[in-house]
Amino acid sequence: MARELTKWSYLPTISSLQNEMNRMMDRIFREGSLTETGMWLPPIDLSETNDKITVKAEIPGIDPKDIDISIQENTLFLKGEKREEKEEKGKNYYRIERQYGSFSRSVVLPATVDTDKVTAECKNGVLEITLQKKEEVKPKQISIKVS
Repeated sequence: MARELTKWSYLPTISSLQNEMNRMMDRIFREGSLTETGMWLPPIDLSETNDKITVKAEIPGIDPKDIDISIQENTLFLKGEKREEKEEKGKNYYRIERQYGSFSRSVVLPATVDTDKVTAECKNGVLEITLQKKEEVKPKQISIKVS
């Protein structure tokens, strides 16, 4: 009894991978930084030193008064809304573009943060939140005596 071998491939072809990548890139460039639900996600940077934790969020075009910053159960919450309009008028044309979207970001903080010593400053479209660490958890240098 003769059997025929049949080629079977369970891996996607290169062209199907390329098509999926093209769809993803189209979605990113078409929608910008808005998610499919209309939420806008500002990028954030986190840094930590011995004394503090710093959170920086890019919020260009947003009035700092429209941002809500809160800390609940060792979680930092940033909430707000982006409302941006670009208007161009010319001799033979009029164009206006609007971009709206609410955002909500959260960052889990270590228990070492002193929630009474938090400051926030907005400069050139960057919100910088500084969270001081509690005194008792800061590293202490211990000198070694030589005898």
